[in-house]
Amino acid sequence: MRNAMLALAVGAAILGGAVPAGAQVAKAVPGDSTTAKAGLDVLKGHWVRPDGGYTIAIRSIGSDGQLEAMYFNPSPLPFARAQAAQEGTALRLFFELRAGGYGGSTYELTYDPAGDRLKGVYYQAVAKQRYEIYFVRK
Repeated sequence: MRNAMLALAVGAAILGGAVPAGAQVAKAVPGDSTTAKAGLDVLKGHWVRPDGGYTIAIRSIGSDGQLEAMYFNPSPLPFARAQAAQEGTALRLFFELRAGGYGGSTYELTYDPAGDRLKGVYYQAVAKQRYEIYFVRK
């Protein structure tokens, strides 16, 4: 009965723009998987590093934050690991490269909504050096 009343209330809100008094309507709660997924969707697209033309292409984002992504330098290389997470309002990304002589090099990035860019640290594993870098949307 309660589910039927909730469905009726939601249907009435959609059709008539109003919700009957006392009706309960489900809302997305910050931090739930629906809200997190919507927030992470801004990461989709092609991102280029202006200092070298390296590109990250993010095609899709799984409900667990797993990214379907590829690295281009300029030839395509698969990521050994590509993950995104929403921590509060921050969107964080982690990428690991093992192919093509990268030997475990990583990117640890944060999305900057004001500049619409990804910024953070690139760890070049072979040289054991860290670089402050950023990517802009292509």
